[in-house]
Amino acid sequence: MKNIKEISSFLSEITTVNETYIYLFIRTVIFILIVVILQHIALKIIKRIKDSKKEYIYSQRVKVFSAILKTLIVIFVWADYISNILTLITFISAAFTIALREFIFNFFAGLYIKIKKPIELEDRIEINGIKGDVVNIKLMNFEVLEVDEDNRRGQSTGIIINFPNTTVFREPLKNYSKGFKYIWDEIKVKIPLDSDIQKIKGTLYKILNNNDIIKAIPTKMKKQLQTINTDYRIYYNQYEPVIYTEVVDNHVELQLRYLIHPKKARFVASTIWNKILEAYKNNEIELYKD
Repeated sequence: MKNIKEISSFLSEITTVNETYIYLFIRTVIFILIVVILQHIALKIIKRIKDSKKEYIYSQRVKVFSAILKTLIVIFVWADYISNILTLITFISAAFTIALREFIFNFFAGLYIKIKKPIELEDRIEINGIKGDVVNIKLMNFEVLEVDEDNRRGQSTGIIINFPNTTVFREPLKNYSKGFKYIWDEIKVKIPLDSDIQKIKGTLYKILNNNDIIKAIPTKMKKQLQTINTDYRIYYNQYEPVIYTEVVDNHVELQLRYLIHPKKARFVASTIWNKILEAYKNNEIELYKD
């Protein structure tokens, strides 16, 4: 008779525990469902924004906030049982440590990217010889729209490359947009040794200084360096276009150096070359012929 009572009591306790867990599970599902509905409504409202960049940024923020809120709900609802759950997770996770290691590392690397911002949306970056523009940043990975490496000024190939977030720790990262927007670009013009170098340089300076994109950048660059909050000790003594002279073999090489936004470099270089060829046809410039 005593044994029967003990068994009955044990079964009663199991039933009570199961009912509690079922109640907590249902409660968790309801709260999470409310968050999902609110997220869906928020994303619908955000889609009305006409600026695609702002739409993307706000959508990502809503998704991250939603994920954090869901995590807090689980912790809040299961707070009284969290120690038991953690003990269970500890035993289970030991068997999956190796399999989940990359997942965990990428998750925390994603938080690092969100907080410290070594890369941001639309930055032009280069990792392990692969260059491209950042088009998406997630908690586990980021995506880059590749630019053609054969052309150092870069033109989009239309290929999207996926990088795990831990790449920012494991590989050297070049960021062409970090700190400020502009980089130095160069065009090399070969002319004969016996040319009137000063006259040709005068014509080339005129071409550079008459380019609307190039001539607007020095002022923008100075203003940006004065106003941005940066951790870098970077300054320039030269902001205007400059032409350097060098004798190479049996000709003179004029190196046209100017500030430009990395994504406009190819367009501007093409425009300058068109002007140089036009000046050549008008006998304003001599070009060296191999």
